[in-house]
Amino acid sequence: MTINEKIALLEEALDLEEGTLKEDTLLEDVDEYDSMAKLSLIVMIDEEFGKKLDGSTVKGFKSVAEILKIME
Repeated sequence: MTINEKIALLEEALDLEEGTLKEDTLLEDVDEYDSMAKLSLIVMIDEEFGKKLDGSTVKGFKSVAEILKIME
């Protein structure tokens, strides 16, 4: 899966318009990155990549690049 495909999955999980996120996007700059978005992220990572994330891991994410690294 390419980085662009992963970003598209992330945008879908966070209910963002296509093209909103880039690798260097800081999550603090994304208004939609709230507690519900974090839950959606946990579910998407589990379903798409078979990886279990906990809340503290997700709270620690600072940028899109950090999320993409988990998606590898």
